Amino acid sequence: MTDATVDPILNQLLDAALPHVAFDGWSSATFDAAVSDIGLDPAGAKAICPRGAVDLAVAYHQRGDAAMVAALAQADLSDMRFRDKVAHAIRLRLRVIDDKEAVRRGTTLFALPHMAADGAKLIWGTADAIWTALGDTSRDVNWYTKRMTLSGVYSAVVLFWLGDDSLDQQATDAFIDRRIDNVMQFEKFKAQAKSNPLLKPLTGPLERMLAAIKAPGASDDPNLPGVWRDPQ
Repeated sequence: MTDATVDPILNQLLDAALPHVAFDGWSSATFDAAVSDIGLDPAGAKAICPRGAVDLAVAYHQRGDAAMVAALAQADLSDMRFRDKVAHAIRLRLRVIDDKEAVRRGTTLFALPHMAADGAKLIWGTADAIWTALGDTSRDVNWYTKRMTLSGVYSAVVLFWLGDDSLDQQATDAFIDRRIDNVMQFEKFKAQAKSNPLLKPLTGPLERMLAAIKAPGASDDPNLPGVWRDPQ
């Protein structure tokens, strides 16, 4: 599928599809209606989106990630603690969503068993976009744990936000703060365990093993999550 952030025809298809999503979800009916609305040849549309509306749902999520990254680039984060920067990024990601029903329908789509891998990949992509935008330079196992933890936080936040009818999403804001608190508590526990001399016989070998895990590099297969390099 072509990237929605650079392909104008995909963007046209996506814009045409969104009014139909509230009624038909990310379905073949929505895709066909979008193709018809912009007068695109069906064969050409399939070449851009081989999976039809599924690829449009993916493009919609990726469009939101791109908008969040752009908003973060314009934000003044200099006086924020790092935990507040992460929370702010999550809030921005929700703020750039222009169609809550499209997200609701997408959540339903990617909850299906055969779509779960795609959904997990999209959430991971959002977490990666946040960490990268905030200047993360880790290239070891921390590259994975940061994104894994934030993926869990963001997933929980989206589900809470979808059901939030409080004034100005105040309940979601509080929920984000609580989830970030949980992450900070976990990081504090990790640091305490690492410095505890009684646990050194366990943590020492584990640290050496984890040191062999490296983040994906430019020359690595982009379809794989990472690589293992023998430290020896």
